[in-house]
Amino acid sequence: MAGLVTNASGLIALRFFVGILGGTFVPCQVWSTGFFDKNVVGSSNALIGGWGNAGGGITYFLMPLIYDSLKSDQGLSSHVAWRVAFIVPFILIVSTALGMLLLCDDTPTGKWSERHDNAQRLAHSAQAAVVSSPGHASSGSSTPEVREKRDMEKGEGDASDYQQPKQGEMTDLAVGEVIVAPTLKHTLHIITSPQTLFHCATYFCSFGGELAINSYLGAYYLRNFPYLGQTQAGRWASMFGLPNVVTRPLGGIIADILFKHTKSLWVKKCWILFVGIVSGAFLIAIGLTDPSSESMMFGLIAGMAIFVEAGNGANFALVPHVHPSANGVLSGTVGAVGNLGGVIFAIVFRYHHADYATSFWITGVMTIGMNLILCWVKPLPKGQR
Repeated sequence: MAGLVTNASGLIALRFFVGILGGTFVPCQVWSTGFFDKNVVGSSNALIGGWGNAGGGITYFLMPLIYDSLKSDQGLSSHVAWRVAFIVPFILIVSTALGMLLLCDDTPTGKWSERHDNAQRLAHSAQAAVVSSPGHASSGSSTPEVREKRDMEKGEGDASDYQQPKQGEMTDLAVGEVIVAPTLKHTLHIITSPQTLFHCATYFCSFGGELAINSYLGAYYLRNFPYLGQTQAGRWASMFGLPNVVTRPLGGIIADILFKHTKSLWVKKCWILFVGIVSGAFLIAIGLTDPSSESMMFGLIAGMAIFVEAGNGANFALVPHVHPSANGVLSGTVGAVGNLGGVIFAIVFRYHHADYATSFWITGVMTIGMNLILCWVKPLPKGQR
């Protein structure tokens, strides 16, 4: 479509369709959640999301290089070169999509349409009898199956006394993990639950803040360090997104490590709050000091980037535990609010014009406040295990 653009309206339309590509984040996270155990799902989701975010940083470097190469090496005019440059991401995106469609499984157990049947089958097949080894068998030590057989021979008890609770419990657990098509009532319940609101608030700050800062950081560098020039300031600003390849996965990995040693979802939640509050503190520090030296500016931005981006990974380390049967609804809601955060924080920057320092500390105050306002909410909804 890039070749068809002849005016501003066409460019806006092109940008709209390119923006739809961002919607792949939610199904990607839901798909990843379905393939990995909850002990490591934070690491997997954060790694996938981090590489996705890092793609934005790489694009800042790669697309101008492709454009320059088409002009200098291929002799194309500027009018044509920027359009031809879009062929490269087109090839990458289509190749990835076809590879996933043709080579990847829908779920760990096969087809998406058969996920309910597979869950039931796994629940039933897991009921293998555990029998004491011959060398350790004794009259005082027996499995429920052995006791059941003995009681049946005596005319006492019923097989269902032992089988049904185990079967029901395992079936409920398996089925509860399977994603279902929620009703409107169920969807509204999920969207308005305190747990969903907590994740929305924290992701609003971490991902939303990252989006807004990405948009204005180059202009902030240029204002404080005009000798860098627009190109160099833009390159320094693009480095804000590159650490995502490490920092976002780190947020999820640390969450999984903490959960592994404590088996407490409260620890995962506290980790989300910690990185959120620290990132807010960095934002306030940047805004109040308005650094005039490169070392101080880049140091504070780097520290802030680590915690803001780790917050994204930490958030989606806990999300899979909440409303697992409607993980798509929850992930989509949280992801959408994250993008909304980018819009709101961008408005803050816009209305303060070139006073970027003020916008930074306002963003920091909002970040800390929104992380604390729902810190009392339990990690899981009432009645969920």
